[in-house]
Amino acid sequence: QVQLVESGGGLVQAGGSLRLSCAASGIIFRINVMAWYRQAPGKQRELVAHITNSGSTYYADSVKGRFTISRDNAKNTVYLQMNSLKPEDTAVYYCKVGTSRGDYWGQGTQVTVSS
Repeated sequence: QVQLVESGGGLVQAGGSLRLSCAASGIIFRINVMAWYRQAPGKQRELVAHITNSGSTYYADSVKGRFTISRDNAKNTVYLQMNSLKPEDTAVYYCKVGTSRGDYWGQGTQVTVSS
């Protein structure tokens, strides 16, 4: 019933941009936070950015100034605008929705940044 549909990943040249989106449906409990994580080969999954129900945002130091997280509450959709992409941004990106009754994860979408 709960579904998180991610889109926007792909292959991009260094310096380019991508916009990821994650649309959540079937979630009836309060959404407290929407977030993007990423996992590069051989690395742990790390928090990239999140946005709370009050609109406050957090960014990992490695992406601050380049990435922007935003949301459309009416559509339960979170976006990640990624600019000035670097090869080290290459990873599988995962959407997470945190609710009052638990967390839900997207399936992941591959982002590859070529040199």
